[in-house]
Amino acid sequence: MYRAVTRQIEVTVEPNFIPEQSSADRSRFFWSYTIVITNSGEETVQLKTRHWIITDATGRQQEVKGEGVVGEQPTLGPGERFEYTSGVPLSTASGFMTGRYQMVSETGERFEIDVPTFSLDSPDNKRVLN
Repeated sequence: MYRAVTRQIEVTVEPNFIPEQSSADRSRFFWSYTIVITNSGEETVQLKTRHWIITDATGRQQEVKGEGVVGEQPTLGPGERFEYTSGVPLSTASGFMTGRYQMVSETGERFEIDVPTFSLDSPDNKRVLN
């Protein structure tokens, strides 16, 4: 599991390789990832936008920006959490993702929180340690 905390808002990520949606012959590899956002702070916040940078094993990057996550812009009061699962395809057997969420506080202040960089590795991918 991967974890980042910004302004008392914790984001954890658990990626999972999905072999039944992947095909090495067609250079298609698919992962799901489950994200939990927990507000440990004192103020209510709302997630407004997401910004992802997805990098495959060749270094090719794809940027994804948009409103909310999975069609929602969740509001989290103190102590509340929001969990969702999404997915990502790559043309290589490994890669990584990193990102940020733009949040807004109940006073209207906009700020960004980090999503931890997380690795996307298929079980067939051979790891080389230097």
